[in-house]
Amino acid sequence: MKFTLRQLEIFLAAAHHESISLAAQELSMSQSAASEALKTLESQFDIQLFDRPGKTLRLNELGRILRSQAEAMVEQARELELSFRQHSEIGHLKVGATLSIGNYLAVNILAQFMHEHPNAKVSLEVANTTAIAHQVRNYLLDIGLIEGDWNEPELDVIHWRRDELVVFCSAEHPLAEHGDLTDQDLVSVPWILRETGSGTRQTFERAMHGILPKLNIALELQHTEAIKRAVEANLGIGCLSKITLVEAFKRGNLVPLNVPHRHFNRDLSFILHKKKYRSAGLNNWLALCQRPEFH
Repeated sequence: MKFTLRQLEIFLAAAHHESISLAAQELSMSQSAASEALKTLESQFDIQLFDRPGKTLRLNELGRILRSQAEAMVEQARELELSFRQHSEIGHLKVGATLSIGNYLAVNILAQFMHEHPNAKVSLEVANTTAIAHQVRNYLLDIGLIEGDWNEPELDVIHWRRDELVVFCSAEHPLAEHGDLTDQDLVSVPWILRETGSGTRQTFERAMHGILPKLNIALELQHTEAIKRAVEANLGIGCLSKITLVEAFKRGNLVPLNVPHRHFNRDLSFILHKKKYRSAGLNNWLALCQRPEFH
């Protein structure tokens, strides 16, 4: 074999950071050693993996093609190393989740996973759907748990469970005792919504097809709790996942509104890179999520 796993690690770190100095820092080696190893890898096969404008690195087309194969090989090598050392087979699992899932579902799954695999190292990144998909696509996350639809050729989207959004208002709002809402009701009040790029916003906009341009969107907020507090303060009405509103409805400070002619159902899904090596930890996480208590 004419290349080493260390050379692949340097290539991948340089591709991620677009900087040989940052790649060397990540791998705890000198910049000159990292640079020499990368040059040796390229010269051994008479190829160029990066464009080098000035002092920067830019992954070229060949580099992008080979990156996913290198990622899979290095990941498998890490799994093999763990087995050789007789450590936990789970290793390090990097999970991403959208805000509603991350704050209301993923934490319980994470707790159960850590209980069953106490030697595992798991990190959880919480962001909106667009950000999670970006990180899965670039191998920064092993798996994403997202809301709504996502279509991208590099990613596999696997159905997980059903969810629905609920329109809601403060208990003191004039619509609280209104009964079924009409489209006229929906366009006559200010709305407080999640930001564009979130799965919740995507589902809301699809449900409001035909009247979306007429809606009065007063506030766009990134955090579910901030939206609930703003609605509770009577700044407008909101629309969030049912799983985020259970406790607020029990307390009675927020109340659901009926909009029977609009459809707010959606899927929660897993997203994975199609070329990502599916480690034991990743397969265990998927199996846990499919159990009845989480499904």
